[in-house]
Amino acid sequence: MGIVAGVATPVYIEAGTKRVFALALEWPGWCRSGRDEAAALAALAAYEQRYAVVAREAGIGFPPGNGFAVVERVRGSASTDFGVPGEAASGDARPLKRGEADRMADLVEAAWRVFDRVVAGAPAELRKGPRGGGRDRDAIVEHVLGAEAAYYVRKIGLRLPQPTAGDPAAVAAFRREVAGALRGGGQPIEKGWPLRYAARRIAWHVLDHAWEIEDRS
Repeated sequence: MGIVAGVATPVYIEAGTKRVFALALEWPGWCRSGRDEAAALAALAAYEQRYAVVAREAGIGFPPGNGFAVVERVRGSASTDFGVPGEAASGDARPLKRGEADRMADLVEAAWRVFDRVVAGAPAELRKGPRGGGRDRDAIVEHVLGAEAAYYVRKIGLRLPQPTAGDPAAVAAFRREVAGALRGGGQPIEKGWPLRYAARRIAWHVLDHAWEIEDRS
């Protein structure tokens, strides 16, 4: 499934007590938040063109849609309020067909490539955030790799050492393992994540920080 001209994009809403996320079901990483549902949907719409770069990178058509169709609402948690989308959609556990799994992995790989380009074009020292904080470029890269190795990939049954950020071959090998697991389309492991949700969560984290770097460069 993808965006078809004139057809609303299916999204689901994850609502905490202080923050709400809007997540595009079939576009891993296209996910934004706001103080309420309307604000989250407005933020998602505002990032459509930024996400279109990822779709183009993956070679997947991304014509303009006709707004959003909220197909599900799920209750969030403390993670939601902290700023992390933490809940899968009810349909995420459905078996993945090979074409679906490949498309999903293609978009995650495209998110990584977009992230790498943003990092390559950014200064080492980034502008501080509104409260004077925020990681600099290299610390963000380490954070993304660390989160993937220590937590995200374990949720899809992988045990991989964190690659060194300055070793492109090691990073590429790590990502091939992750993308291969997504392409496999298997069932969730015990206490793990459905692969649809895993792809959404991994791509969200990568793109959230890519866009942060862009905005603070």
